[in-house]
Amino acid sequence: MTEHHNDDPPPSRSSLDADAVRLAYRRWAGVYDTVFGGVSGFGRRRAVEAVNRLPGTRVLEVGVGTGLALPHYNKEKLITGIDLSSDMLERARERTKRDKLANVNALLEMDAEETSFEDDSFDIAVAMFVASVVPHPRKLLRELKRVVKPGGYILFVNHFLAPAGLRGVVERGMARAARSLGWHPDFAMESLLPAEDLVRAHIQPVPPAGLFTLVSLDNI
Repeated sequence: MTEHHNDDPPPSRSSLDADAVRLAYRRWAGVYDTVFGGVSGFGRRRAVEAVNRLPGTRVLEVGVGTGLALPHYNKEKLITGIDLSSDMLERARERTKRDKLANVNALLEMDAEETSFEDDSFDIAVAMFVASVVPHPRKLLRELKRVVKPGGYILFVNHFLAPAGLRGVVERGMARAARSLGWHPDFAMESLLPAEDLVRAHIQPVPPAGLFTLVSLDNI
């Protein structure tokens, strides 16, 4: 049953439901690394670098996709990756086997808004390019707070609403392909973070042109 909170923003008109996500990523799975891997690589690397610096070993990667980030985690980080797309996950499993990534514990098909993990299962959760895809970003945040232990860490890399200027030009150039993956230029950070979390979050723009943002939040 879907949990409703009165302070949650309405679902974005540009978000995708679970079936649409699966369909979109099935279409893109074969070329995702080539088309999106480069421009999203900066954000992924910054997120993994941040994870590697944090204490704790149990890491949940939300939106693991084809596993582009997996080879870059320190070996002591034990990674569980989840994604809605079985097509993407198959490529992540191939990468894990090819690169002999012994610290990848599991790659699971799962809805990030409603996982099957026990409370406090992870020290760190990192969601890469997921917040603007899910229908209920605040529900995603609540789920990550549930599965990450108190004192752990939650990180997001995502595209958020941009001001005018160079970044706006870059976004418009990406818009057509991005919409089919649920990346949309009108996704505000406030759609994900309530005011009490927004004021304490560490927010860091990442290249190119600040197109993506790394958001880090202590789980209290």
